[in-house]
Amino acid sequence: MNERSSQSQLFFERVWDVVRCIPEGKVTSYGAIARFLGAARSARMVGYAMNASHKHDPSIPAHRVVNRLGLLSGKNHFSNPQRMQHLLEKEGVLIKDDKVQEFEKLFWDPLTELESF
Repeated sequence: MNERSSQSQLFFERVWDVVRCIPEGKVTSYGAIARFLGAARSARMVGYAMNASHKHDPSIPAHRVVNRLGLLSGKNHFSNPQRMQHLLEKEGVLIKDDKVQEFEKLFWDPLTELESF
């Protein structure tokens, strides 16, 4: 493994550690995770980590990570595009037109909820 891929893997692991902390029924955004990790301009990398998380064991609740507007932008990376919505609804999150309803109320911000890693 070269240095760049090992750095990416370390970043992915840190992202997954944050995502595992998101409580059921709450959501956060790619950007909020990136800011928490001190990499504010790396929201896209957080997305890549979420895409890679589907093969990870133990499972990572990637369905709780949405875009900054509350849209289920990662839904096409699940085994079935409806799976992300199904998992959120199972936790009591209302989704309409691929968007988390009451997004501000359900938003979980790692900057205020977690100590630094």
